[in-house]
Amino acid sequence: MSVESQATKLWGAYCLASGHNGPVPDIDQFGDTVELGDELLALVMAGIKRATCCLARDFTAEAMPKPGDHWIITDGRGTPNCIIRTTKVELVPICVVGDAFAFTEGEGDRSLAYWKREHDAYFTRQAAREGFVYDDSLQGVCEEFERVWP
Repeated sequence: MSVESQATKLWGAYCLASGHNGPVPDIDQFGDTVELGDELLALVMAGIKRATCCLARDFTAEAMPKPGDHWIITDGRGTPNCIIRTTKVELVPICVVGDAFAFTEGEGDRSLAYWKREHDAYFTRQAAREGFVYDDSLQGVCEEFERVWP
């Protein structure tokens, strides 16, 4: 079964159980490797990871996340596993992300130092792939969410 078919099935089950309706939302994974995708999905499923951060440059104004948006989250191999709903979005320079957000993101020891080290490394890899220069003054999209299905 294709990723799209699996996502449609997962979305249909959620809509049937919740009464929600609408088109199948974006399908994505956290992280940029199979291992990281699996690790971060496990944190979401355990209720530990309840936030994420992307660079604002990754979105058009129309596609900027907003409260109420849904995402289908996959494991590191692209298999849809759960649905999350955005609850809060803040645009802030990466260098001013605070302790509370780092804790809510739920990764590593949940400290700001860990968050900063790992996100600087992630965004540096992204910059190398996409041909831009990363520095921590770039705007981040700090998004909080809840897992709504299953």
